[in-house]
Amino acid sequence: MTARQFHKDGSAAPAGHIFVFGSNLIGAHLGGAAHAAHNHYGAAWGASQGRTGHAYAIPTVDATVANRLPLPAIHQAAERFLEYAQAHPHLQFFVTRIGCGIAGHLDADIAPVFRNAPANCSLPDTWEPFVSTAPATTF
Repeated sequence: MTARQFHKDGSAAPAGHIFVFGSNLIGAHLGGAAHAAHNHYGAAWGASQGRTGHAYAIPTVDATVANRLPLPAIHQAAERFLEYAQAHPHLQFFVTRIGCGIAGHLDADIAPVFRNAPANCSLPDTWEPFVSTAPATTF
């Protein structure tokens, strides 16, 4: 089994990696990791979920960007991403702290969903304590 990969939170994704970020429901990539995804990784404007360019969007806030999405909705979207990553083992994914920036959720509420992330996913180092010890969370 391949060891779980972690990267320094806030670092840039290595060349060739798919940048996984939190988005809003209208795909207006205005701030945080979403802004970086649009400007540097080809995230399409208006795409609120899924892969475009070298990016993969997971919705974490509503269309107004004023209200965070409830945890079950974010967890379901994260599970869809994990299924995609599992189905594409030839790709490498660089997961940001989705839901923990502008959306305002705690790492402890989001990270456990990624406990069973496939080996082709690099996770933020701030999530290491939550994915290494927490039971897997599925919704």
